[in-house]
Amino acid sequence: MRVPCRLTLLCSGFAVLELLRNLSFSKIAQLEAIGGSRGSHEWLQCKSRAKPGPFRQTQGTRHRLLPHTLKDWLAAWYFGLESPAPPHLYAWGRASPFGPGARRQEIPGRIKVFPLTPMADLLDRDGRGFHILTPVLESAALSKAAGTRVYMKLENVQPTGSFKIRGIGYFCQEAAKKDCKRFVCSTGGNAGFATAYAAKKLGIPATIIVPTSTPQATVQKLEEQGTEVQVFGKVWDDAYAKALALAETDGWVSVHPFDHPLIWQGHASMVRELKDLLGHKPGAIVLAVGGGGLLAGVVAGLQDVGWQDVPIVAVETKGADSFNAALRAGRLVTLPEITSVAKCLGAKTVSARALECARECQVISQLVEDVEAVQAVELFLDDERMLVQPACGAPLALLYTGRVQQLQREGHLNPDLDSIVIIVCGGSSIQLAGLQALKTQLGMK
Repeated sequence: MRVPCRLTLLCSGFAVLELLRNLSFSKIAQLEAIGGSRGSHEWLQCKSRAKPGPFRQTQGTRHRLLPHTLKDWLAAWYFGLESPAPPHLYAWGRASPFGPGARRQEIPGRIKVFPLTPMADLLDRDGRGFHILTPVLESAALSKAAGTRVYMKLENVQPTGSFKIRGIGYFCQEAAKKDCKRFVCSTGGNAGFATAYAAKKLGIPATIIVPTSTPQATVQKLEEQGTEVQVFGKVWDDAYAKALALAETDGWVSVHPFDHPLIWQGHASMVRELKDLLGHKPGAIVLAVGGGGLLAGVVAGLQDVGWQDVPIVAVETKGADSFNAALRAGRLVTLPEITSVAKCLGAKTVSARALECARECQVISQLVEDVEAVQAVELFLDDERMLVQPACGAPLALLYTGRVQQLQREGHLNPDLDSIVIIVCGGSSIQLAGLQALKTQLGMK
């Protein structure tokens, strides 16, 4: 029996979707995500197959666009109501971006089967259920500034506003399996939001320790998550010492913002997504470095997908440059103080794993001025209509100021660089008023 149906959905300001029409329920319905994306969308196709297998190569007909962050929910909701037998969701192993000049095509690839129910099976296929799969978008403005195609991995659209939920969410899930009674986390903002979010999802209380340099708006947002917030110390290192003391309480677990193997493993998922969504190896990855958690996660991800030869440009602001100082010294260096306005990069000592990463992969350390980082935040707001914090402005500044071309001239990057991926790491601790205050503090107009 063929059941005619037409489902139209308006998804958060994205395009109106026509997804399913004349779908046959005489066999198990097969929903496949075709290898291709345009921004935060994926092409979908529907057809029937009698016996779903663990792997199968297939081709099909494109339908409409669906924001992939809602795709799994829609499929589960729709088929759960209508289909007589449990269907399966298929996600391609490779995809192709539909950027300027790119050809819309289906990329053959192996297809992995995930049951649609329960929903946790979809969300936890990487072992971490609190982050979302974030889009990869080509930026015309950044491409023009860098002289090559630039793709943005938009981690700022995570539920907590930064990439931190990937690793910290995974860490908290694992800790919950061991009868954790309370999480305690020291943070300048992003790690606290991730811990509070994961704790709330797990039904476990959390205490967040923030230094006095943390904006009051950030403290208020953390309290609104239902967590206990304590303000202690001048910089993050002081707050961390306090968190370690509290974690001595029986059943309390300290959530390190960046220095733990489970956290790196969680962050590595963004590179696996990048391979799926981009479909080809980028010429370089540009990211911010604070304590080194993002760097360690990206290196782990590159090793997972066999992209160890992709150079990483690790960017810090002057005054929060513990990684650069460690590389120059050949050992860990503790800065006397953090003087940069990019407080989320403000670890006096980078993690030992960050130095190891520099030995395992090609890591190019770069520094930018605070003014350049804040200018980049403002330019990015104009160009991409997204407000990010100065820590994220540091790698953006590298592109806006022409440093990519300089690195090419100096031989650090391939002169025939075909593409760059920049990790837009987050914006959970910034508001327009805060941006204006930073400009005033730095004497900017």
